[in-house]
Amino acid sequence: MATDGVKIIDGDLAYDTYWGIMDLYDSKVDFELIKDKFPVMELSHFDDYDNEIYITACALAYWEIGKINAEILSLVKRMIDKGISVAIWAESSVNEGKARHYQLERFWKKISLENVKIRAPKTYRTITNLYFKPDTALTFKHIDDSYRVIICIDIIQHRGVCDYRFALTTYRAKEKPTLANLLNSEIIGRKMGTGYDQSETRALQPGVERVWEFEKEGGNCNFFFGIVQFSINHKNLTSFNSKLENIGTLKMLPGLKKSGSLSGLSTFEDLEAEFLDLEKRLRIFGDKKYPVKVLCDL
Repeated sequence: MATDGVKIIDGDLAYDTYWGIMDLYDSKVDFELIKDKFPVMELSHFDDYDNEIYITACALAYWEIGKINAEILSLVKRMIDKGISVAIWAESSVNEGKARHYQLERFWKKISLENVKIRAPKTYRTITNLYFKPDTALTFKHIDDSYRVIICIDIIQHRGVCDYRFALTTYRAKEKPTLANLLNSEIIGRKMGTGYDQSETRALQPGVERVWEFEKEGGNCNFFFGIVQFSINHKNLTSFNSKLENIGTLKMLPGLKKSGSLSGLSTFEDLEAEFLDLEKRLRIFGDKKYPVKVLCDL
């Protein structure tokens, strides 16, 4: 429950359920497919608390798209009357229990009334005037007067939002880098646990054996590899994309682009701060340097 708040859409399960329905609806799929993927019913793999979260999230989405019915309303009322989430939140504090109760009351009053403004499927804009392409190495002048390098490894567009995903490199010099001398630098990444045997891990992450070989753990190693990534929104990047200079294409193996961690940056100063003390970052978060020659298809 650590990721949950008292609102109807205020936690991982509720968010995934509500937006799972809305994404399908916006894609204009047949409603029967939505019902199959998100049935409004108590699910056996959920406890009472999760079922309340799931069902109320479904009900809100169904109400917004004009598909709620008496059967759903009856189920929602029954779940609310159980008082499961109110009791759980009250264990944390009386005020939080009251806050959840208030949210449920407002929610019930809302969905009990006919929705006279049914939400139309949305068409989201796709950004086409991208500043960079994936697999682009970019350099910039840091506040300490040295040149640093980041790599654009992916661009994610979802619900009208465009985010650029970048990897950190260890390049630091007074000379502006070329692609050739960048090959002697490293990229920041991390090892991640796997619940699979070695052959299945390799199948799920093609190329990971190159990292295993670098780690020199021989045939006994078995872990996933992830890049320490940060994202910058297209709108935010507008204010400082001119400070980033393209120095060429550097193709990381697709299987090794898996995210090990992800943080969001908004300004050029945020970007500079990522490089203020890389060694300290490595110590604190347990990240590690991996040679460009290991991770990239040269």
